[in-house]
Amino acid sequence: MLSGKEVKMKLDKLQKKILIILLALCLLAPIGILLPMYFNAGRAWGEWSAQTMKELVGYVPQGLAKYSTVWKAPFTDYSINNQDKSVVHQSGYYIVSGIIGATVTYVVMLIISRLIVRNEK
Repeated sequence: MLSGKEVKMKLDKLQKKILIILLALCLLAPIGILLPMYFNAGRAWGEWSAQTMKELVGYVPQGLAKYSTVWKAPFTDYSINNQDKSVVHQSGYYIVSGIIGATVTYVVMLIISRLIVRNEK
């Protein structure tokens, strides 16, 4: 069985690896707008509104219709300025949105891991 110090060291290493992965994913976030533009595919796959879904498949799935108005994103289309169509600016907005999401995820993970370590002592 591992000692408390060994568990904390392993947990710290895991947290650092997760942080690096989250930051790498933040930097890759602009792929979500670049690939659809490159392939002339319109919006990113799966990021469809109920109206877009109806246009694509002819109907709106019941769950999407029911819950589509429950949550409104703080940054619609990951952007602060929806009128700005610059790819460079939009890529920057995607990265900033990714960093905000990764930060929230990382903080929640830290809190949960600290609670786990504290409960094992």
